[in-house]
Amino acid sequence: MVAGFSLRPVPSSISHFPPKHSKVHSRVSESLSFPIRPPSRLSSKQMSTEPAADSNAVVSSDGKVEKSDILVQYVVLRRDLIEKWPLGSIVTQGCHACVSAIWAYKDDPLTLKYCGPENIDSMHKVTLEVKGESQLENLAEKLRTGGIAHKLWIEQPENIPTCLATKPYPKSIVSPFFRKLKLCKSS
Repeated sequence: MVAGFSLRPVPSSISHFPPKHSKVHSRVSESLSFPIRPPSRLSSKQMSTEPAADSNAVVSSDGKVEKSDILVQYVVLRRDLIEKWPLGSIVTQGCHACVSAIWAYKDDPLTLKYCGPENIDSMHKVTLEVKGESQLENLAEKLRTGGIAHKLWIEQPENIPTCLATKPYPKSIVSPFFRKLKLCKSS
């Protein structure tokens, strides 16, 4: 008991966690459901104070750890909209494009690795900017021609191309398409 407080076990009837072996499902559509795993209860033996191993690290034959090519998702926003629209609206456009690109390529092996449990807490994104609509559309065409899968987000009902996002790729493959662009920054 500390300063008038005591810790009591929570009755199972009001627990926030489903029973250990329950089969909870979340309905996504009429014909598709995904199982939801109950939260894990880690013991102190399962927890580590060491940083998580880098899932992109490779151990060479001489035992040295080398950084391999990281998976990255590129996001490109329009500078002209950044200067006119509220920040939240711009961030939302980028989120729409990212989620749409991930969903469109959800079965792609690189997307599965990027969103996998070993990478989910260490995703890499690069957010860049172009001057305006024509530059964004030119970039989308350049990516299409180069075989780089992406989503050009077009805000509806206004029908305005606002940003684009690639599916995840190894940085060495996709970065050459974005070399001439600037990192996105505040005004």
